[in-house]
Amino acid sequence: MLDLLCIGEAMAEIRSEALAGLQADTPGFAVGFAGDSFNTAVYARRALGQAGAVGYMTRVGNDPLSGGFLALAQREGLDTRSIVRDPSRAIGIYTVATDDAGERSFHYWRDQSAARMLFSAETALPAARILYLSGITLAILSPPARERLIEALIQARNAGALVAFDSNFRPKLWEDNATARAVTAQMWALTDLAFPSIDDEMALFGETREAVTVARFAEGGFTRCAIKRGDRGPLDPMTSALLPDFPSAASVIDTTAAGDSFNAGYLAAFLQGSDALACLSAGHALAATVVGVRGAIAPV
Repeated sequence: MLDLLCIGEAMAEIRSEALAGLQADTPGFAVGFAGDSFNTAVYARRALGQAGAVGYMTRVGNDPLSGGFLALAQREGLDTRSIVRDPSRAIGIYTVATDDAGERSFHYWRDQSAARMLFSAETALPAARILYLSGITLAILSPPARERLIEALIQARNAGALVAFDSNFRPKLWEDNATARAVTAQMWALTDLAFPSIDDEMALFGETREAVTVARFAEGGFTRCAIKRGDRGPLDPMTSALLPDFPSAASVIDTTAAGDSFNAGYLAAFLQGSDALACLSAGHALAATVVGVRGAIAPV
């Protein structure tokens, strides 16, 4: 049995770089691989080391970029048996540029990605202690595929698995905001380990005060909940205990995968038996490290 299975979309990441041997202002590009649920899988696997097994579920193509992604997933020690290669589609692609404050801008080529065919037919989920996905996982699927995935999660949860979810609201991926709200609310109702970001939740549900959002999650009945608030540090709305100190990142170069790595650090600590406050600290510490390097996946 896997300790953690992450489900979602991975893409080829094309990042602007200076070409080796040329002047620093000469534009070139470096290719990597990323995706919110994939980032979480990689960082959780690194954080767990030999203490746990992490798998990834997605679809990619038979193209060279898909092959490169699969090789990376295997090098990172992920269980790749739930990665299907689609003969008629390719891996999605995005470009990212980062400004001096570490904030990002993106362009995507993902409308026909292989990952969008996840759960296009009935698909069995492998046995895992925790099943992790995000709002992006759900947003890229057709409505019938979305329903199949949610039903599979319900069945797995009834069999003893925990569901972990990050709403990761990206309006452009959804049919409309009403659908996004309905599906996200449905997911929160079956989530055990909740990883909302305060900005995403306020935007999605039209809440103008943080206190309203925090109160909503305090009443959610989750096993654990960590509300991410950027450099202010996470909040556990289900406890009145004094929160630990959350030191700011030493430097912020690129905020890509900050939330994904937080989720990974928290999940790895949870799987190893840490209490809620220790899990918050583990997630924050990992995210603070990740924002200090360029790209979604930090070099080992």
